[in-house]
Amino acid sequence: MKVLVIGNGAREHALCRSLSLDPGVSALHCAPGNAGIAEVAELHPVDALDGEAVAALAQRLAVDLVVVGPEAPLVAGVADAVREVGIPVFGPSGEAAQLEGSKAFAKEVMAAAEVPTARSYVCTTPEEVAEALDAFGAPYVVKDDGLAAGKGVVVTSDIEAATAHANACERVVIEEFLDGPEVSLFAITDGDTVLPLQPAQDFKRALDGDEGPNTGGMGAYSPLPWADPKLVDEVLETVLQPTVDEMRRRGTPFSGLLYAGLAITSRGVRVIEFNARFGDPETQVVLNRLKTPLAGVLLAAASGNLEDLPPLRWSEDAAVTVVVASHNYPATPRTGDPITGLDEVAEQDAPHAYVLHAGTRRDGDAVVSAGGRVLSVTASGKDLTEARERAYRAVGRIRLDGSQHRTDIAAKAASGA
Repeated sequence: MKVLVIGNGAREHALCRSLSLDPGVSALHCAPGNAGIAEVAELHPVDALDGEAVAALAQRLAVDLVVVGPEAPLVAGVADAVREVGIPVFGPSGEAAQLEGSKAFAKEVMAAAEVPTARSYVCTTPEEVAEALDAFGAPYVVKDDGLAAGKGVVVTSDIEAATAHANACERVVIEEFLDGPEVSLFAITDGDTVLPLQPAQDFKRALDGDEGPNTGGMGAYSPLPWADPKLVDEVLETVLQPTVDEMRRRGTPFSGLLYAGLAITSRGVRVIEFNARFGDPETQVVLNRLKTPLAGVLLAAASGNLEDLPPLRWSEDAAVTVVVASHNYPATPRTGDPITGLDEVAEQDAPHAYVLHAGTRRDGDAVVSAGGRVLSVTASGKDLTEARERAYRAVGRIRLDGSQHRTDIAAKAASGA
């Protein structure tokens, strides 16, 4: 099977790494990719948001499957352009991707499907914003209705900060605060059958102890030793399958990766948000634990044959990923700094730990930073304690001037706290 992956982040590097290890994959391509992906796939300088260019590339390479990684190309309809030329694509249509593209649309679908979620108001004027914030009280949860790369959400007890964020958005969703730990659960679907993956937890705040500004995610781990063993079955029954059924009923079937961000509240499981693609950095740990070859699973979803797939096989090991970010991330990150120590990790920490590239590029012989989140250092171990030790040992070998990372990824879960 020849596969083309679209995107240039650590999620796409994780996908490419898994596909490169799949004996069923004979050729692997990525557009546009990054310095790390170049080691496992052939790169092509195509704009990920240009559906016609992506479809033309897929035809020229005669690939059997296209995998669209990021949300922006999905919402822009890149998967539709590829489907129109008759090539199977893993990723929802532009219309179906509105589950992520519009928080208000997602709320509408959840209401129709009777999916448990936070009560909310959609606001377009300062008066509506003030009324909604007053109705719910602190802590305030304010979400930009459109795509914001995981950073359009403000959770704060400061009414002025909440109001300022809300009024800076054209359309905003204000909702009640959900207490309890958060869980990310991915499901692969062909529009009918829904196949949940293993749950993970990510860390959104920039600093240790969940302090600092919201980010795209600073680390993740899987499995969740504290979670109810019946959690996945419950979410499949109350959230994932009803949502996929409702999308099909509306005439906009959702095929690809449905990501449910969940809060395990005192009143039960509630959906915080849906995403229409693999999450970053949770993908890094979930794919680390998946033993079933990936390409066949994605192709079965893309071609509507998911129900024929045997059950997925998972490693009993734990996985932890730690994000190394640029100086001043998430504000205005500095780029162009050289990264060293990558060879040391490959020589001394493999196969248990490895580095997935996010914001990197080649500059002559050097690899330099090219984004806010630069690397995802991922490791496995017999339990979370061992996986953490291996991940942080590898992080310690990497040198990037001014870089930052959290030191407490999976610490509480590993200690049983």
